[in-house]
Amino acid sequence: MKAVKQLVLAAILALTAATAGAAGRTIYPAPAQARADLAAALKTAAATHRRVLLDFGGNWCGDCQVLDIYFHDATNQPLLDANFVLVDINIGEMDANLDLAAQYGIPIHKGVPALAVLSERGKLLYSQKNGEFEAMRRMQSSSVTQFLQQWRPRRPGCSVVDVNCR
Repeated sequence: MKAVKQLVLAAILALTAATAGAAGRTIYPAPAQARADLAAALKTAAATHRRVLLDFGGNWCGDCQVLDIYFHDATNQPLLDANFVLVDINIGEMDANLDLAAQYGIPIHKGVPALAVLSERGKLLYSQKNGEFEAMRRMQSSSVTQFLQQWRPRRPGCSVVDVNCR
């Protein structure tokens, strides 16, 4: 019984250390940078015929850290790069860029990360209204894959399963 308790304790400590290490990564730039990043993304999206993906969150947020890991895994990275311009919008401690969140229909009080999808011209196509990715650490990378596939731009003659269809 003592060995089992030690094993459980070791597992808890390892999980805590892994979560703490992930939370130390800087994903979201300074909150003041959001508007400039969004403007640059809209310009890039218009030139490259991609959509803009707004990711509202904070560097302190473990679920935001997991979403970023999923965005950049071997399955999702090519899908993201081919179809979206990603803008990470820092909400500070739930006190920054709230006007941008409201502008794009993101109810921050329901949790982060929260995503919005804009057309290449900046028109809002979708926003997460119910904290859909708020529990990302309990979700699989395939949830992000499905989201990216659902909201990528449709091009004539492309199959739903093509990742880099242009």
